[in-house]
Amino acid sequence: MPIATPEVYNEMLDRAKAGKFAYPAINVTSSQTLHAALRGFAEAESDGIIQISTGGAEFLGGQHSKDMVTGAVALAEFAHIVAEKYDINVALHTDHCPKDKLDGYVRPLLAISEERVAKGQNPLFQSHMWDGSAETLADNLAIAQELLPRAAAAKIILEVEITPTGGEEDGVSHEINDELYTTVEDAIRTAEALGLGEKGRYLLAASFGNVHGVYKPGNVVLRPELLKDLQEGVAAKFGKAGPFDFVFHGGSGSSEDEIRTALENGVVKMNIDTDTQYAFTRPVADHMFRNYDGVLKVDGEVGSKKHYDPRSWGKLAEAGMAARVVEACANLRSTGTRLK
Repeated sequence: MPIATPEVYNEMLDRAKAGKFAYPAINVTSSQTLHAALRGFAEAESDGIIQISTGGAEFLGGQHSKDMVTGAVALAEFAHIVAEKYDINVALHTDHCPKDKLDGYVRPLLAISEERVAKGQNPLFQSHMWDGSAETLADNLAIAQELLPRAAAAKIILEVEITPTGGEEDGVSHEINDELYTTVEDAIRTAEALGLGEKGRYLLAASFGNVHGVYKPGNVVLRPELLKDLQEGVAAKFGKAGPFDFVFHGGSGSSEDEIRTALENGVVKMNIDTDTQYAFTRPVADHMFRNYDGVLKVDGEVGSKKHYDPRSWGKLAEAGMAARVVEACANLRSTGTRLK
């Protein structure tokens, strides 16, 4: 099954950790961006992760009701059908969910997967993210302790973000300052609260200067070598080597050296949204500029249906985004690593 079973997803993450590569986690907002991500993974012969943020789910729910759960479930069900035509495995994930949206997003989606698993089926999503970075670490971990056993029982992996990522994404924002670096003490408190796998598997979004969105070189100081300190600090206390499966947030614009260092230190998932948004939109803008008098009915003319037909520019958008996914797979060293 191209939508990864819980067993396959765990194997994917284990192979990435052992092989020091990571899966691009591509945010999607439509059936078209979903196909672009799937196409990119297939062309790179890489398994991957497809994710839906709260804002993406709201958009998918339609502007009449803007229901996040409806939007996420609808695209997930669609993905379960169309992904079968792609010769890869993909996991479905929900991205950043802050405290005020848990009851309207992650908790209802967990309940849906709990019902599916109770019937002998696989969960609808393979992982969910709890973004408690705006809370105190104590409150953040307390909510994670509530969510982790529910996720584990539903065969779902939880992702937690324990310290802030700078910039803004879907209404959650943090200043770019010295708080964007997770400490060894933060990591130890996380391990004490959530365990190291025995209470349920989780992915850890630690901060090493990450910033969401677009930034110019020099504006952000990434320190991916910090992840090694976190691994070693927790390993020394708990006696488990390489205890964390890390997630790289805010990776747009990162250098190859920064990405390579992050991979060497346990990153198995890297979120990519800003760069793929641009890769999707850029060919559309080019089409509109080149065919201005065709996509618009200028001066009483009739325009050109072949130019304003959404399929004409939609195919270009899909190809552009797919190419960026292929590039991401190469950067993260997942090219050619698909499970057979």
